Amino acid sequence: MTATLLDGEMLAAKVRAEVTDRVARLRFAGVTVGLGTILVGDDGPSSRYVAMKHADCDDVGIRSAHEHLPADVSQAELEAVVARFNADPGIHAFLVQLPLPAGLDEERVLMAVDPDKDVDGLHPVNLGRLVMGANGPLPCTPAGIVELLHANDVPVEGKHVVVIGRGLTIGRPLALLLAMKRPGCNAAVTVVHTGVEDLAGLVRQGDVVVAAAGRAGLVTPDMVKPGAAVVGAGTSWEGKKLMSDVDESVAEVAGWITPRIGGVGPMTRAMLLRNAVRAAERSS
Repeated sequence: MTATLLDGEMLAAKVRAEVTDRVARLRFAGVTVGLGTILVGDDGPSSRYVAMKHADCDDVGIRSAHEHLPADVSQAELEAVVARFNADPGIHAFLVQLPLPAGLDEERVLMAVDPDKDVDGLHPVNLGRLVMGANGPLPCTPAGIVELLHANDVPVEGKHVVVIGRGLTIGRPLALLLAMKRPGCNAAVTVVHTGVEDLAGLVRQGDVVVAAAGRAGLVTPDMVKPGAAVVGAGTSWEGKKLMSDVDESVAEVAGWITPRIGGVGPMTRAMLLRNAVRAAERSS
């Protein structure tokens, strides 16, 4: 069996086209969509990721606002920038790029973000909205994974999904989202992690497996039910090579699989753009 690739690049291009159209309609109505980023320090991966977000904004017509602060910025100075972005009507959504340098309180900073401008969808208010099934920005990576599965006609409703990883950015919100009674979801969801007994046996029960543990090659062919859909959402670095949680040989067993590059990542960035334009539509 050779798995069908879940092409995130191709689907993300369609989402960007949709966002471009919505941005143009807002501009016609006199609204210029604005997305802000706050970067503290000079962490290489964070800097590259922020640069990609601004390039994405340019592609779809969203105005970018950026604040680059030194690594030794004080908590009060950082929170003052957050407050300025909150108050700026031209910035409809923004994010504080994580991780922050040692000595800064990430929780305090994230709590200071206006929930209605939280483009990542990870503010406690928005996670609460997710739990309640209320409208609000969805966490970008979980939303992108659901869209990727749905667009490729992967059966999810009524199926057993196994999520490996319980992190705030992917595992926990994804499990909530997939269990909800909404299109592309409504599944039975099991959340596991690398510390559970018989991890392989539990993962092998999944009709859909999402690996979000950040451990290269964690999921191997013997852990996968033949024909299952396998999504590599967790990544880690080996030198300069970005590695997936899913070993590439899993493609010999799976029915669908994300590529090592071009799977979940492009969808995360596309969902961030969609969250930004939705914030602008709500505020206008």
